[in-house]
Amino acid sequence: MQHVGPMVSNFGLENHGIWNVDTAYWNLSTPALYERALRRREGTLAHGGPLVTRTGHHTGRSPNDKFVVEEGSTRDEISWGKVNRPMAEAKFDGLHARMLAYLQGRDLFIQDCFAGADPEFRVPVRVITETAWHSLFARNMFIWAKKQELASFIPEFTIIHAPRFHAIPEVDGTATGVFIVVHFAKKLILIGGTSYAGEIKKSVFSVLNFLMPKRGILPMHCSANEGANGDVAIFFGLSGTGKTTLSADSARTLIGDDEHGWSDKGVFNFEDGCYAKTIRLSPEAEPEIHSVTRRFGTILENVMMHMDDRRLDLDDDTLTENTRASYPLSHIPNASKTGMGGHPENIVMLTCDAFGVLPPVSLLSPEQAMYHFLQGYTARVAGTEKGVTEPTATFSTCFGAPFMPRRPVEYARMLGEKMKSHKARCWLINTGWTGGGPDVGSRMKIAYTRAMVNAALDGPLAEVEMRKDPNFDLMVPKVCPEVPTELLDPRNTWEDKAAYDGQARKLTGLFEKNFEQYRDHVDESIRRAGIHTKA
Repeated sequence: MQHVGPMVSNFGLENHGIWNVDTAYWNLSTPALYERALRRREGTLAHGGPLVTRTGHHTGRSPNDKFVVEEGSTRDEISWGKVNRPMAEAKFDGLHARMLAYLQGRDLFIQDCFAGADPEFRVPVRVITETAWHSLFARNMFIWAKKQELASFIPEFTIIHAPRFHAIPEVDGTATGVFIVVHFAKKLILIGGTSYAGEIKKSVFSVLNFLMPKRGILPMHCSANEGANGDVAIFFGLSGTGKTTLSADSARTLIGDDEHGWSDKGVFNFEDGCYAKTIRLSPEAEPEIHSVTRRFGTILENVMMHMDDRRLDLDDDTLTENTRASYPLSHIPNASKTGMGGHPENIVMLTCDAFGVLPPVSLLSPEQAMYHFLQGYTARVAGTEKGVTEPTATFSTCFGAPFMPRRPVEYARMLGEKMKSHKARCWLINTGWTGGGPDVGSRMKIAYTRAMVNAALDGPLAEVEMRKDPNFDLMVPKVCPEVPTELLDPRNTWEDKAAYDGQARKLTGLFEKNFEQYRDHVDESIRRAGIHTKA
C-alpha cells in the first residue's frame, strides 16, 4: 500500500478492516485534491476557479435509503419509523463485508477532521472515500485536524463512502442499491450507490443529533450570525425558506449557515463550511453566496456552464433545481473565525407559506415556539404543470426531521428550556406568499423580509403595538420600519376575503392533523399554543 499525503495517522486503515489498497491519499490539501480530481476526470475547472462536478442520477438526498442499525445499546433511544428505518445487525455486517472487499486494490482518499467548533464538544470524524472531490467536500465542510494532531488522530466516528458500490436489496434488506446506514454502537457510517455529497454532511449531522443531547447540548438545523454588539441570532427553516440567504448579512458576522449546537456556554457551529443552493442566485440579493461560485476551493454540484469559456449559468436547471455549492466558511468575508457565539437573543423560524395565510412576522411565546418547532411547517407549489398551483403543506419536525434520530419532543423540550433560561425571543417569519396563493398572490419581497428580520434583531419590533392573529394566536406587530403596514395583516392583502378565510381554515386543519402525533407527549401548555380553534 502506497501512502501519499502530508501526515498519515498512526490509526491506520487496517483498524477499519481495509487492506490491500493501491494508494491511500491522507489529508491532501485543497490544491492537491483539485489536481487529483482533474486528473481522474471527476470534475471540470470553471471560470474563476470552482470545481464543477456531476452527481449522476442522484441529485439530492435519498431519504428512503437511510437506515439505522437496530442494536441493544441504542434501540430504546431511537425514534423508529419512516425517518429512522431499522436495519438488522446481520444485514449491516454482510453489507459492510462486501463493501470492504470492493475497496481492495483501489485508491482511497482519507480526511481526518472534527465536527464541532467548540473544542470541548468536538467529535473526531474520519471520511474515507474513493473519489478526490468527495474528500475535498469533507475538507470544505468540516474542521481540519491541525498538522500536529494528525499523527495521533483517532476517529470517534468513521464514514466509508463508495458511490460506485451498490447494495443488493434482496440480500441487504435495502430499498434500492443506494444506502446510508448508521451503526451507533460501532461508530460507523456506510454510504454507497450515490455521489450526492450531501449524504456525507447530513450523516455527520445525524450522529451529532444523537450524541449532543446526552451532553446537554441542543443540536439545531439552523444558521446563526452575530451582531456588532455580540447579540446572536439563529435561523431555523426548511429548504427554500431563506435560511442561508437571510443569515448571510454583510452587517453581521456569520457563525454558520446550517448546523449548530446550543450548549450552556452558547452557540457553536458543527461545521466549517457551507453547502448552499445556487439555482438562480442573485448577485444583488445574495452577493456573499453569489461571489463564492467564482472562487477556487468551491465545489459546484450539477451547475451548468458554457463549455467554450467555462462561465457558469446559475439559472440553468437542466440537471436539477437542487444545484449546490460547497465552500469553506472563510470564503464569506464576514465569517466568524471561531465558529462560536453567545446565547441567542433572537430565534427566527422561517416558513414559506404558499397558502398566503400566515402573517409575514409574528412574536411567539416559548410554548408557541415549541409548538411550531415540532411542526416545522413550510409549503410548496404542487407540480409544475400549467394551472396547477394548489399549495402543498410540508411538516418536518424540528425543521430537520430526516436527521433527528431521537424523539422530536426531546429536542422541543430542550429548546423551550434554553429559551426560558436565556430569555430568548422567537419570531415566526413568513417568506412565502401574500395577497393570495401562487395563482393570484405574490411572493414576499426579500427586501421586506430583511427589514422585518433586522427590526426583530435590533430590538424595536418587540416594542411596537401588536394584535393577536385570529388563526394561530400569534402576536403580530402593527407596524414595522421599511415595510408597508398593509402587508402585516395577510387578510387585508387578499382581494377576496372569503377566499382567505377558506384557506386559513384549510391550513389550521392541516396543522391540527399533523400535531396529533405529538399531542399525547407534550404538556397542555404546548397543546394550547397552536391554532386558535383548539379541540
